[in-house]
Amino acid sequence: MKTIKLAGLLILALVVSNLKVFPQEITGLQIIENVYNRPVGEDMTADLTMTLINSSGNERVRKIKQFSRDFGDVEKKIMFFVSPADVKNTSFMNWSYDEEGKDDDQWIYLPALKKTKRISSDSKGDYFMGSDFTYDDLGDRKPSDDTHKLLREEKINGEDCYVVESIPKDPDYMYSKTVTWVIKDKWIGLKKEFYDEDGVLLKILHVKDYKKINGFWIIVDTEMENVQKDHKTVMELRNIKIDTGISDSKFTERMMTRGI
Repeated sequence: MKTIKLAGLLILALVVSNLKVFPQEITGLQIIENVYNRPVGEDMTADLTMTLINSSGNERVRKIKQFSRDFGDVEKKIMFFVSPADVKNTSFMNWSYDEEGKDDDQWIYLPALKKTKRISSDSKGDYFMGSDFTYDDLGDRKPSDDTHKLLREEKINGEDCYVVESIPKDPDYMYSKTVTWVIKDKWIGLKKEFYDEDGVLLKILHVKDYKKINGFWIIVDTEMENVQKDHKTVMELRNIKIDTGISDSKFTERMMTRGI
């Protein structure tokens, strides 16, 4: 009897041990939350080059100075167009809130009109400055806005990734779903597919390069490809500086009209 009881205890010990070795599978929501919460420093300054490429391969290049800062309950970003002349002194500002149910606030300053315009919720689906990014894409979508499902795991570009499908809880949202490839150990969305209201693939975001700066993983090169329009937007961040102590006064409507 003692031998049988001992054997039973050994089996139980092995089962418990195996439970510790093989933890519960991560969920789609947890993966997207890890992407959303990936630390990138308290503030960042960078030079941004935006290149618009049409179906004929013709390019339009725009130079931008970008600033961002995390204030805890709100993250603020402002960008100033430096060139070419037709967009110079245009500025855009985005405030993303941690509070559940609170949408981003966005403004654009158009120097030709000498007026700062607030982007309404109805305009969030408009494309930003002729690019393939909508105003909504430039914001910070909360994980709770969608229902997430882990589809599979696969390797792309040599990186082990989770593949997560996200379906918006709002049936009137501009995308019917997105599918994101997330690097397991870095929590970077390496690739993201956007599907239109009819469930047809609309565009694909490719992360071309990322680097570790000041201990933070920072995405530096991206390409948004609109497969329906055969148009691309390439974004390249350079001269990146993190945690330099950007003043809160940088992120105001007054600063938008003044420029850098």
